[in-house]
Amino acid sequence: MKTQPGTPSARQRLLDAADELFYLNGITNTGVDDVLARAGVSVATLYAQFGNKDGLLSASLSRRLEIWQEYWDEAIRSAESDQERLLAIFDALELYRGRRPDARWCAFLSTAVEIPDAKHAVAALTRADTTLLNQRLLTLAEPLAGAEAERLAAAVLLIYNGTLASFLRGSPEDPIAQAREIAVLTVRTFAE
Repeated sequence: MKTQPGTPSARQRLLDAADELFYLNGITNTGVDDVLARAGVSVATLYAQFGNKDGLLSASLSRRLEIWQEYWDEAIRSAESDQERLLAIFDALELYRGRRPDARWCAFLSTAVEIPDAKHAVAALTRADTTLLNQRLLTLAEPLAGAEAERLAAAVLLIYNGTLASFLRGSPEDPIAQAREIAVLTVRTFAE
């Protein structure tokens, strides 16, 4: 069956449906039939494209990681100082949420909660996200904190993780702005 021009491919529709349903309703609570119905494709198409639900989940997380890194890269490029580059993680989060208002919190944290098995196929992707966060924040913290860069990077990561959790709680009202303010104060303590 041919798709109409401008219509997303079956693969794209499956990824979009999985991305929405897995992180809105939960991975465990979302059945394959739910994804198929949302995407408007057959089970044969799912298995031909991804092998199984875990393959679809892996592809969805890979795409999320790529998109998140693009937003963060964009925010870093826009920054004009070392401090702005370090705090660009909050700008990236705001940009991501502005372009994806349906995002509840963090697909990687959600996946780590639902699938804690370190040997599961998606565990490598949650580790990749964690590695990206740790390494990039450390690199960005070095010009500001020198020998204390690891501590500063860890503090900013903790603030970032708290921001993500705040989306689930619905409080404070604007967690990104408040997190950025706390991060600015944190950076100042390392610069003194």
